[in-house]
Amino acid sequence: MKRSAAALVATLALTLSACGLGTAGGLVPSATLAGPLADVPSLDGAEVSVGSKNFTENILLGKIALIVLQAAGAQVNDLTNIPGSSAAREAHTSGDIDAMWEYTGTGWLVYLLHEKPVKGMEEQYAAVRDEDLETNNLSWLPPAPMNNTYAFAITKESAQQYGITKLSEIKKVPVAERTFCVESEFANRADGLEGMLKAYDIPLDGADGVPAGNLQTYATGAIYDATAKGECTFGEVFTTDGRILALDLQVLEDDRAYFPNYNVSLVVRNEVMQKYPEIEDVMAPVTEKMTDEVLKELNAHVDVDGREPEDVAIEWLRSEGFVS
Repeated sequence: MKRSAAALVATLALTLSACGLGTAGGLVPSATLAGPLADVPSLDGAEVSVGSKNFTENILLGKIALIVLQAAGAQVNDLTNIPGSSAAREAHTSGDIDAMWEYTGTGWLVYLLHEKPVKGMEEQYAAVRDEDLETNNLSWLPPAPMNNTYAFAITKESAQQYGITKLSEIKKVPVAERTFCVESEFANRADGLEGMLKAYDIPLDGADGVPAGNLQTYATGAIYDATAKGECTFGEVFTTDGRILALDLQVLEDDRAYFPNYNVSLVVRNEVMQKYPEIEDVMAPVTEKMTDEVLKELNAHVDVDGREPEDVAIEWLRSEGFVS
């Protein structure tokens, strides 16, 4: 079954590529640049195809870029919602799409195949920016402050009960109550749960650490609800997921900087950037506003409230005064 599913995904990716990446993109809402974008250089005459992967946050970001670039005068092609990271990356490197939001940790660890992350937000960005430009002719624009990385969350009641706000304080929790809800992959990979506990001097399966019986594995989406319901004390989450906000969970600070940085950056084919360098000026003020809190709220509007990504995107751009 797994082989068949993989073959189907690969075939679909090839089919999409062959037919010009006919994704579920849809209509790009019209807008006029305003506020801090009112005087940015025009992109009249530019043609830009914007893609995205097929998960909520990346689609939302793609819609934001499409609306802003179109409002700046560019002729845009909406190729968001490409099924699978591999297909999206292939479309980008082959030139089927011109621009896509990408994460620095993904670029460094998954696409450029490095075994270890680079410590520090700016350092990680600079490393992936320089190497991807040299090897794949892709330009990484300056990243957003948002960092969609791994984290552990607890209920606010638990945070108050145990008096903890950061991972180094897990030791305050009695051993029997150090229960974790995690994905099976995260539980088994060396740089996952075991590596995190080791970084915080908490032995896995030790009498004074986290007994194996305290680990529960769930599908990704189920962890949030299980944590909120108290089925475990600590739940593995992604820091910009809207369900953190919707379920009133509290993310613990990674105070020893164990998890890699996954700051998002608009990545543009260098050929396009050389032709239209104004893209960076147009997108910079928007990118700077993208914090963890902003993305949690926007993601929640889609995943929790059931709204369409393009509606959420243009509403946010209007609320920030970028477009009218």
